[in-house]
Amino acid sequence: MTVYAVPRTIIAGQAALVDERRRSLLIARLRLLLVIVVFVLVAMAALFKIAFIGLVQPGPAHQSMADALLPPRGEISDRNGVPLARAFPAYALWYNPAAMTEGGDGGPPLVRTPEEVALELKAIFPDLDTHEITQQLASGRPGYLRRRVLPDDANRVMRIGELALELPQEDDRHYPQGSLAAHILGYVAADGNGRVGMEQVLNDRLLDPATRGEPVALSIDMRVQGALEDELRSGMLSVNAVGAAGIVLDVDTGEVLALASLPEFDPNQVVTEDVVLSQERSDAGEMPRSFNRVTNQVYELGSTFKPLTVAMGIDAGTITDLGRTWQASRPLMVGGNPVRDSHTIGERLNVPQTLIHSSNITSGQIAAEVGGPRMLDYLTQLGMAEPAYIELPARGSPLGMRGDWNESKAIYAGFGHGIAVTPLHLASAYAAMVNGGIWRPATLHRVEPGQAPRGRRVFRASTSARMNQLLRMIAVYGTGRNADAPGFRVGGKTGSAEKPGVGGYRRTTLVSTFAAAFPMDRPRYVVIAMLDEPQGTAASSYQRTAAWNAAPIVGRLVPRIGPQLGVLPDADRDIDLTDLRPLVERGN
Repeated sequence: MTVYAVPRTIIAGQAALVDERRRSLLIARLRLLLVIVVFVLVAMAALFKIAFIGLVQPGPAHQSMADALLPPRGEISDRNGVPLARAFPAYALWYNPAAMTEGGDGGPPLVRTPEEVALELKAIFPDLDTHEITQQLASGRPGYLRRRVLPDDANRVMRIGELALELPQEDDRHYPQGSLAAHILGYVAADGNGRVGMEQVLNDRLLDPATRGEPVALSIDMRVQGALEDELRSGMLSVNAVGAAGIVLDVDTGEVLALASLPEFDPNQVVTEDVVLSQERSDAGEMPRSFNRVTNQVYELGSTFKPLTVAMGIDAGTITDLGRTWQASRPLMVGGNPVRDSHTIGERLNVPQTLIHSSNITSGQIAAEVGGPRMLDYLTQLGMAEPAYIELPARGSPLGMRGDWNESKAIYAGFGHGIAVTPLHLASAYAAMVNGGIWRPATLHRVEPGQAPRGRRVFRASTSARMNQLLRMIAVYGTGRNADAPGFRVGGKTGSAEKPGVGGYRRTTLVSTFAAAFPMDRPRYVVIAMLDEPQGTAASSYQRTAAWNAAPIVGRLVPRIGPQLGVLPDADRDIDLTDLRPLVERGN
């Protein structure tokens, strides 16, 4: 066997090749390991970022997705969930003269004449001014022809066949109930912010993505609101009054079930400040339509103050016997000026007779005994020394509450003159007078059961119980008889105050008010009805006083809203007036 020797050079070359392959393989493995490490680190960083974004700091993508599911502005509903204001996808009618031309210039903007197009639009929107639209179309200026166009009307506009009539889709604020509760709701202006009413009060909440997905429930009941506005409007028109105001208030919680100021405005027609300014002057008078007569206008509310004066006397201990009498046949001289009644009622009057016949003379004497400082303290406790307590931004400040409350001041205030407050002030004061003596602020927010504010005690419970008898007595025997809805046990007081003017009071212009509560055996609701400058007409037997115009409004309203609020008529149930009847019938 032959053995060949392998040269050393070949062996050395093979060893070097093996070493080179090992180094290459090692480098490849190191590179792969480095890629894996980098990939793991990048993946971990990405996962950490995703977790951070998802759990700690929601980013714009998440926010925009959430926002897309929310309305652009939160909804408002009544206490029962009835929608009052909601976001509404709508179209606008925009005139674009450049749409007919390529590049945006040259050529006629319309196929037909401006007059013909304006008539076509008038057929779709009857409230449009044909002359105004014709002028805008002929001018060639781009701009809105209408801001609110419903889908059906948008389709009709498209069928006109004019390219210059464009229909961009916009987010709109819609009020399904029309003008109902307009002074409560307010409106949303062109800048997207609320004005006047709860739209202004709740503006931030309604725009906040964190809260705008949940409707805001107000305290009002749209069934009650509709009935109140209907009866106020009917009463206002029947006596040619320049305005009217009314409120229905829960005496135990302070919740406003309805609040109306007439003439009203339609928030669906208020788009820009120019539009609302064009509605500011009503046809009936000088008061702006958006002005709230319930919360912002102060009046001398006259004889509706007399029960409060009597309540102060009973509570303060200056009246201990309802049968006690005061002279009523001679004018009461106050600082050289006579205080008179509309006619001579009798030689002397007791407390029930004072209220039944609404005597200024005896009410002034009762107030004088209470005294100015003590009367001012009661009125302050009843919230009448400050602007009306409610969430609305426009709240009137009382007049005549400052200064020296001497005997003269007390006498005039005792029958509702010399001080001016809003109907809301009066409603809250009456609620305290009939609910056991507790004053609570009025609110437009729904109050959950058991969550009513504690309020503050103004009158003793015994004083309140006696006043409930006296108020019921006025509706049975006195000036409130036209408000006595059978079975609903209404109680209340009329007030007919002359409006002040240049040189003194104007005897021919009155503010007529009826302040009521029901049912008087267990008062649950206060109702105020006020007419501004009513005239004597056939509907009021040619009388201008509250007994003939404001009281009948309450008499028609209570049977409509009572069953809706859980108060059913019961002819066999009433508050006990046994001890008052002899005093009412007592001779003078």
